[in-house]
Amino acid sequence: MSTLLASLRKALPFLRRIRRKDDWAIGLYSGGSPLTLAPMPDVRNPVLTAAHVRDVPALFVADPFLVRTEDRWLLFFEVLHATLRRGQIGLATSRNGKDWEYCQIVLREPFHLSYPHVFAWDGSFYMTPETAACRQVRLYRAVEFPLRWTHVATLLEGDEYLDPTPFVYQGRWWMFVGTGIKDNGALRLYHATTPSGPWKEHPCSPIVQHDPRSARPAGRVVHDGERLVRFAQDCSQHYGQRVLAFEITELTPERYAERPYGTASVLAPQRAGWNACGMHTLDLHHMQNGNWLALVDGYRKRFYVRHSW
Repeated sequence: MSTLLASLRKALPFLRRIRRKDDWAIGLYSGGSPLTLAPMPDVRNPVLTAAHVRDVPALFVADPFLVRTEDRWLLFFEVLHATLRRGQIGLATSRNGKDWEYCQIVLREPFHLSYPHVFAWDGSFYMTPETAACRQVRLYRAVEFPLRWTHVATLLEGDEYLDPTPFVYQGRWWMFVGTGIKDNGALRLYHATTPSGPWKEHPCSPIVQHDPRSARPAGRVVHDGERLVRFAQDCSQHYGQRVLAFEITELTPERYAERPYGTASVLAPQRAGWNACGMHTLDLHHMQNGNWLALVDGYRKRFYVRHSW
């Protein structure tokens, strides 16, 4: 017994240095519809990891958002800075949508950034990254696309707003925003005539309350044929568990209604590999051949030893 106790005492300092981290990465999926996505057969996932980031020390990459230009694909995503322990917005590019090259950090602030929802409006590109750490929803405009961005408006303030997701429907701008950072249980809806605001909260908002299964946004709103579809993180068991879809059946300045779209997860953990533990964001684009291309994220748990020096 004394020998065992002596061995344990020697091992304790080492065991105390063992840490676990969620290792998020970005992969490529495709399918005939938003409900039938699967890993692209001729692509080795993940296509982007923290190891690809060269200009800052990175713990992980997540929250992918795509922009298609005439000659290339642009991918914006969160890079979690390993030293600062806060997110910055990175950029990668691709000629074919399959092979990605990391470029650089394109947006940094003295607070955490993530979920870089990028969209075009009135001849310019804009971004509404999550800025819950400063209790605002902020609008950025590209002054030198895609490398330089500037803050041009504060759309909302006074709460920890999660994953702001603006979109256009029937000539009006709408925006889903999660609240309730502790339980991911509420979803609010706002509307405006332009993305710069002013934004007015919908009379039915919050449209989701006390339901971490369907509240927190998980990516861009898309049209699937005649259907308007939003995506939500299922955080009922843990953060970043899987992604579900909901069809918006009624959306006016006075009314809102939705229903589950499909009976299964849009994205779910694969039990092994780079996305073994969860998936929580996707950005879908409808291709000319009728298929859907999706950049997705997922994570697995890794154990490492924290050095004492």
